Amino acid sequence: MKQLVFIFLIFVFTLNLMAQQDPKFSQSMFLAPFFNPGAAGSDEKICAAAAFRNQWTGLPDAPIATIFSAHMPFRLLDLDHGVALNLRNDNIAFNNDFYLNASYAYRMNLGAGKLGLGVNVGLANYSISPEWNDADVMNIEGDNAIPQNEGSYFGFDMGLGAYYNTDKMYAGISVTHLNQARFNIIQENAEPSLIRHFYATAGYMFQLTNPMFEIIPSFLIQTDARSNHIYLNTNLRYNKRFWGGVSYTVGGAITALAGFELLNGVMVGYSYDFELSPLLKYNSGSHEVTVRYCFDLSVDKSPQKYKSIRFL
Repeated sequence: MKQLVFIFLIFVFTLNLMAQQDPKFSQSMFLAPFFNPGAAGSDEKICAAAAFRNQWTGLPDAPIATIFSAHMPFRLLDLDHGVALNLRNDNIAFNNDFYLNASYAYRMNLGAGKLGLGVNVGLANYSISPEWNDADVMNIEGDNAIPQNEGSYFGFDMGLGAYYNTDKMYAGISVTHLNQARFNIIQENAEPSLIRHFYATAGYMFQLTNPMFEIIPSFLIQTDARSNHIYLNTNLRYNKRFWGGVSYTVGGAITALAGFELLNGVMVGYSYDFELSPLLKYNSGSHEVTVRYCFDLSVDKSPQKYKSIRFL
């Protein structure tokens, strides 16, 4: 068992070096500004969302990801804009990484909706604390690519995105870690970088015969040009307040989703991933919880009438 755990730790560290670093979120349809800066302000309200994902529950040192995203529209010089603030923490094996960025989007009318063209800039913190207590299956001191010392490193990070949405549909493309920041790790020839990730997403709302029900299919493609993830999702929504659905990660997992929205605008969503890969034997699935709150600051003012003393 110790040998299995050790191999798993090497595997997840290798993921940081060579494969996709951006985490999966099954409820990404509620988190668009997080991975696409063009979506900043797209809800036409002030919105804040937080998501917590516990990947592969029961597997030692499995990934845990937490994000917070807030965005809002504003108007300046007779033009529409959007801004967003995004935070993310990834805890996986020896790594405890943190990301912070701010997004800006220029939003223009296009057809029945609006197109947002956005950019984000921020900092990435790569923090590692290796513990090789049970590393008796190989000689770690002979490999410079295997970390042996603690360290915390910062790098500049940026991304681009375009996002179009109407009352019934949305579509977007984006890229994260555009500049592929590098971190100066202590070991020679061991400089993991933030690999560029590309996203494409779209969704559409179909009104059913019964006006109380809507079906909303969507997809998300996530790739770093080395490995690809395709997420296919369908949600059935009732009275615009309750929904449930199924998502399929091609070659990865089947996900059940459910959620509701309270009268005060607070939305709560939950998803459970049933793993389809060989990791199924070593974990009890993945859990994800999302909470979002949107509100409108505009206040409708009733027309005011004033009487003049000249007409009394």
